[in-house]
Amino acid sequence: EDNAKELSDEGYSVIHGSPQDATAFDRASIESARAVIADAGDANVNTILTVRSIDAEIDVITLTDDSDMRDILLQAGADTVLSPHGVLGHRLAEKAVSSISAGLTDTIDIGGELEVTELPIQQGNQLIGTRIRDSNIRERTGANIIGAWIDGELQLPPDPDAIIRSNTVLLLTGAHGALRAFSDFVQPARTLQKHDRIIIAGLGEVGRAAREVVAEEGLDVVTIDVEDREGVDIVGDAGSEDALEEAELGAADAIIVGLPNDSASLLTTVIARSMSSDIEILARVSDTDATRKALSAGADYVLSVPRVSARMVASELRGEDVLAPASQIRLLRVPATPLAGSSLAESGIYERTGCRVIAVEDDSGLTSTVDPQRRFSGDERIVLVGSDEAIQRFEKQFDVSAVESET
Repeated sequence: EDNAKELSDEGYSVIHGSPQDATAFDRASIESARAVIADAGDANVNTILTVRSIDAEIDVITLTDDSDMRDILLQAGADTVLSPHGVLGHRLAEKAVSSISAGLTDTIDIGGELEVTELPIQQGNQLIGTRIRDSNIRERTGANIIGAWIDGELQLPPDPDAIIRSNTVLLLTGAHGALRAFSDFVQPARTLQKHDRIIIAGLGEVGRAAREVVAEEGLDVVTIDVEDREGVDIVGDAGSEDALEEAELGAADAIIVGLPNDSASLLTTVIARSMSSDIEILARVSDTDATRKALSAGADYVLSVPRVSARMVASELRGEDVLAPASQIRLLRVPATPLAGSSLAESGIYERTGCRVIAVEDDSGLTSTVDPQRRFSGDERIVLVGSDEAIQRFEKQFDVSAVESET
């Protein structure tokens, strides 16, 4: 009840009740709903059956942290089963194995030969320590920096005086060749090295998914978990120096912290960083607010379960373009109807929502040159980029739905 009140105070439409109680869904007006998203943990099956007892046709999307439950949930009546923990684990492992190759596969073609991608900056990158204004990325590659995650904060556009660090994630736009040129510029292929030894702390859903990716690459992997189960090399607390020393942290190139408890993850990150200043630390957090804490603790790259879940649901339910379910931002293409008769500057989109318009599409095609004084007729489409929270604010304030490209 307290949680429901807190969400209500934050502006969400909330009903206090059990998802296993049909009357709660009646009070939520399920008859007019497009879909039900079930994230009830062990009670998912009960929740799905409750929904199906009311409406046999409504779309049911279920989130689970156990991919082994997929068939059971589908049999219970779910239409779609999403496993964000597995996706997150794969992404962290791909980042550890090879940041550049993972980044370049996560591009979206938004039309007019224009693509958008995000690239995490890894240790040893020649841009580290450089101010964005001095990076000369556009002049050297043709790609444009339109945003950046710096110390856990999304900047759209980035502060020109912001310093690029090893945990910075750059958001870029340009032709595919320009993005490839940027990849070659920041880390030429001849110097690209994959990690030879990776430690995985925690062998739950995230850890198992990460281990699968690392094993496929034929790399040396050491796993740590408090439970003695299949696949665990060291039984112990990953947040202790003894366990990390037994895993030979000093000889490892990266550690993936996939622990389910954020306090344990933060402790493990701090200890790992204190034991090695060079190791790359990639962490999972269960609370989005813990992202910045993990970066401050010494992590190089952090993904949160709520963000990954939101992107997977957005892609499944709303048809939004996402760079990848585990990307740091969301991309949205919507009609410019709410802007009819006004300019971008007058709309206050960025000031009101935190989203940035990166392209405008009309009958003549798509352009990334956005004139803030241009008057909109309302027939155009605009492409926006923003964090989960920013996109939610935009959708709420401007009341428009995503559309597909017409180019």
